[in-house]
Amino acid sequence: MTSTSMPPGLARFNALEEQAASAVLLEACASTAWAARLLAARPYRTADDLYAAGDAAMAELTAADLQEAMAGHPPIGRPRPGDPTSAREQRGMAGASVELRAEMLELNIAYQEKFGHVFLICATGKTGEQMRDAVRERIGNAPEEEWEIVRTELGKINRIRLARLLDTV
Repeated sequence: MTSTSMPPGLARFNALEEQAASAVLLEACASTAWAARLLAARPYRTADDLYAAGDAAMAELTAADLQEAMAGHPPIGRPRPGDPTSAREQRGMAGASVELRAEMLELNIAYQEKFGHVFLICATGKTGEQMRDAVRERIGNAPEEEWEIVRTELGKINRIRLARLLDTV
């Protein structure tokens, strides 16, 4: 690929009608503010430009925007039935023991009671034990600290999903 050629997936994304592009972006991240910022910056010359726009939009999200984005994520260990994205991302919990699943459920509930939202982690490539250890560690955080961690984790998830989007659009 030369420096002037555009990846085919990015060219297809750029060419989508606004409503269709919005729909695929909202599949990547349920925040309407995030999707609107990425739509407004089209067309993108490179995938890195798209990722940078996603990162910049993530940095600008308000607490309400983050809550909206997080509503698109099921609790760890309980991917939505029929949702291949959450099942793929939470693959590390698929072979977890009954004990680990029960512990993760208890930790998810305790976390949600403390912070008022689901425990969010970029689960891709992590084992069930790593996710459990992360929630154990993070449940002791102050709410302000946890919001910034959530923002970072959501940004990681969005980058993975944007890359997959460019492979499938």
